[in-house]
Formats: sequence, structure tokens, C-alpha cells
Amino acid sequence: MSRHAWNLSPRDAVRLQRELAGRVRCVRLGRTPATLAGVDVSTRGGWGHAAIVVVRFPELGVLDRATWHAPLTYPYVPGLLSFREMPLLVRAWEALSVRPDAVMVDGHGFAHPRRFGLACHLGLWLDIPAFGVAKRPFVGRYEEPGPDKGSRSALRDPASGEILGAVLRTRARVRPVYVSTGHRITLEEAVELTLAAAVRYRIPEPTRAAHLASRQWPARGASEGGS
Repeated sequence: MSRHAWNLSPRDAVRLQRELAGRVRCVRLGRTPATLAGVDVSTRGGWGHAAIVVVRFPELGVLDRATWHAPLTYPYVPGLLSFREMPLLVRAWEALSVRPDAVMVDGHGFAHPRRFGLACHLGLWLDIPAFGVAKRPFVGRYEEPGPDKGSRSALRDPASGEILGAVLRTRARVRPVYVSTGHRITLEEAVELTLAAAVRYRIPEPTRAAHLASRQWPARGASEGGS
């Protein structure tokens, strides 16, 4: 995709999301990825710390990781999270030695008011298969899935009935996660990868590892940079 500035007004950012949403492709991967990355960003005191952890798949052993910390340059606006977090994530991506076959984002993709959440934006920007696995719903309605691991229900637009994602039980009798496509992957494949990667905890291993890495902040007083 053609690059764009990040310092857009919220109105211009919404307009851009609507435009870019039309470029997102929901297509089959074609093969099981050999590597999978988890992505997360933590924020504190006007700074952000982004982390990307690449694991083998399906073994889930860590192959590579990269972080980037910098001041946040975009305010928190619901629905515009990618404009706040992606400048840091792109710098972390550039620092990776191993480029993954697909990316799992701690957040939403198609399950977004304009069908263009962080997983869509990141997947389109990097031109890589990407999908979202969120801890909480953002938009849509659903019926509670069954209590067993692998139980799921549809996350739907309450007005149109359109399927936005899947509400998925990754462990028996624990809260579900909310899976949605980002770019170059189908919902069924995203659900399958999420289940395969959730071997010990509610949160799949790639995004859990990225979350933990994003919480390991640099020493106090450290300037912008990565590791």
C-alpha cells in the first residue's frame, strides 16, 4: 500500500480508514505458516513500548523478538488505535531478524466500526497475513459460546447481521477471546491458528509473549529506541 502520514486529524483518519478498508483482502493462506508473530503495545506516561515476538509454528518456541519505545504522538481515540500504536510497531518490525509468515495482533481487525482495526491496518501496511485476537469485544453482539475449549459463536453487527468475527473459548470454562480477520487470511484460519496457539493459557502464546515483552520497559530515563 502507499504510505501515509500518521499525524492526521481524527476526521481525516476516519476518512482514510474507510478508504483503506476497501483494500483489505479476505483470502486463504494457502499453507500453514511455519512462523507466527505476536504483537502488542503497552503505554505509560505518554510513552509506548511495542513488542513483536516471532515463534515457530506449531511448536511455539521463540525465534526472534524486537521492541521499540518512543513517545506517543497520537491521542487515544476509540477506533483509531492504529494511528497511536503502528508508528512504534513498524519500527519494531524493522528490527526483526526473522520475518514471520503471519501476524497475530492483540486487538481487533474486521470487528471494528469501519471494518479496519489494528490487525487490518498492520497487515495491509506490511502486506502480510494478519488477524486480531482481542481480550474484550469492541463492536458487535453475540451469544455466549459453550463451556468447552473450541466452542465458538458468531460476533455479528447488530443492525445488518454481518459476521464480524468469532467469540472463541480457548480454555474450558474461562472467558472467551474475540477473533477477527485482518488481511490475507480467512476467519476459519484465524480461529484455527488461535486455538492451536492457545496451549496453556486463555491468551495464545504469541500475543501472550508479546504482551509480557511489551511490559518489560527500558530503564528509567532511557531515550527512544529498540532492542
